[in-house]
Amino acid sequence: MEEYTVALAGNPNVGKSTLFNRLTGLRQHTGNWPGKTVELARGTCRGDGFRLQLVDLPGTYSLRADSPEEQVAGDYIAGGGADVTLVVADATSLRRSLCLAVQVRELTSRMVLCVNLMDEARKRRIHVDLKGLSLALDAPAVAVSARSGEGVAELCRVLRDTAKAPPRRNNWHVDHDAEGAADLRDHIIAAQMGRAEAIAAACVKRQDERADRVDRRLDRLLTSPGTGIPAMLLLLAAVFYLTIWGANAPSELLARWLMGLQEPLRHLLRGMPWWLQGALVEGVYRTVAWVVSVMLPPMAIFFPLFTLLEDAGLLPRVAFNMDRFFRSAGAHGRQSLTMCMGFGCNACGVTGCRIIDSPRERLVAMLTNVFVPCNGRFPTLIALISLFFAGGAGWTRALSATGVFLLMILFSVAMTWLTSRLLSATVLRGESSSFSLELPPYRMPRLGQVLVRSVLDRTLFVLGRAVTVAAPAGLLIWVLANVRAGDGTLLTALSGAFDPLGRLMGLDGMILLAFVLGFPANEIVLPVLLMGYLQTGSLTGYEGLDQLREILSAHGWTALTALCTMLVCLLHFPCGTTCLTLRRETGSVRWTAVGILLPTVMGIVLCMLVNGAARLLGA
Repeated sequence: MEEYTVALAGNPNVGKSTLFNRLTGLRQHTGNWPGKTVELARGTCRGDGFRLQLVDLPGTYSLRADSPEEQVAGDYIAGGGADVTLVVADATSLRRSLCLAVQVRELTSRMVLCVNLMDEARKRRIHVDLKGLSLALDAPAVAVSARSGEGVAELCRVLRDTAKAPPRRNNWHVDHDAEGAADLRDHIIAAQMGRAEAIAAACVKRQDERADRVDRRLDRLLTSPGTGIPAMLLLLAAVFYLTIWGANAPSELLARWLMGLQEPLRHLLRGMPWWLQGALVEGVYRTVAWVVSVMLPPMAIFFPLFTLLEDAGLLPRVAFNMDRFFRSAGAHGRQSLTMCMGFGCNACGVTGCRIIDSPRERLVAMLTNVFVPCNGRFPTLIALISLFFAGGAGWTRALSATGVFLLMILFSVAMTWLTSRLLSATVLRGESSSFSLELPPYRMPRLGQVLVRSVLDRTLFVLGRAVTVAAPAGLLIWVLANVRAGDGTLLTALSGAFDPLGRLMGLDGMILLAFVLGFPANEIVLPVLLMGYLQTGSLTGYEGLDQLREILSAHGWTALTALCTMLVCLLHFPCGTTCLTLRRETGSVRWTAVGILLPTVMGIVLCMLVNGAARLLGA
């Protein structure tokens, strides 16, 4: 059987991953380029009597080697590692994609241009002259709709024919003449872009400009200085509302089902000593069940919503709006996207920082992602806001609680900016880098692909890491709550040790201990606190806000206590899953320690200042 290697190149958001998945199915695997932190995917496509080994190069706008992705893609193509290079282009914005095609064509004569998203082009009444493209680039051009599979079989045949044809002398070139060597790079780039513009002008005809007019109107709303930020905040508020409101019922059902399995599990372990049963059932199992029931539903809602916004073309507009804001802090504009991802899960936000090319700015984004609250911290914040800071009744109470919650979110964004600026001016000093920001066309999201990407790549990935940390932590929590030490348990002894620091911060020792024991997952902070207050020996929930109010009031809580607790909730060490991810992404124990200590110290200092100021004003 004939076998050929195909390199897939293309801009982000042109459907390259969709085409790769369509060609390879499940016959693929991922890994890292040697010596690079750039992920690649490889797969196999079988045809009639031939097999194509596909190498999915990183999505890039050029081959100028300004980033690891560009360097990897350029080196692979220029090095002759593939028999043929497939450049995937977007038929709805071909002008943008052709610049990369021109650069690839200069490197190799064995190139095939895949004009993808032809179904959307037809809807927008865009006509692409494929023969003209082939002549202009001196390379085959094939029309494809990867989502439906249209043209994929023909594309495979063209790839096979191009790969098996004898190599040609590459006489195709773009005029790179320049007056001075110092300006050579700029002249080359300008010449390549000029050639791409000329080809697009000759080969692309628009019969209806209405779709472009709609895009331009939306961009005026979503990217203008006056309306862009408010529109972005409303969009974020809608995502928060849907996540919080939508997760309530599934969380309760999942918790009821998982907690109902405790007695059958205890029955299976009836031959074991009581302490081992308690450690396994009320310690390990109950903690894991609590984390899963509280963590899974909101993530299963937030990440699909986030991915839908990404697929629809809205997230690049968020980066556009926030670019100047983060650049003023010496950070990267794309940090806004990783920050937004952190609202779902800080571990995913840290992983998402791979989209930032600059190592310095990537590290700034990773170290500050924990300053925005993940949805694991939402229940604690919402409960305390509802009890102590929401005024009125009925819908007015809900509205005021929402307003206070958004103020806390804005505070966390401000702390992210402040800490980014602090790091950029001290231990991570350097200039902000520029980056190419694409504003892709607005598209209808692909629901099937969105669900697969959000559930498999994000939700289950994070949940698996959280369970790994939660299981041993549950055992520790049970031991502390059930082993006696003097007149109380180890839990009460430890809370007493934390009490002096807690009083300085406007809290008590049990609140601080609850955050420490909530290290495996922020979702269990309140259950650990109630376990400590009520001395139940295992994680404890509450029936409603009225019961929670009675418990907290009985232990001396005031509005000041609630405010300081909310500040600690926003500013404290990352959860165990995020710490593991920080260690993996930075490759450094030192920077992981910085990521742990930085928010913790800032939270302690801020609570001391707030508590001290409140006492002075009260005096």
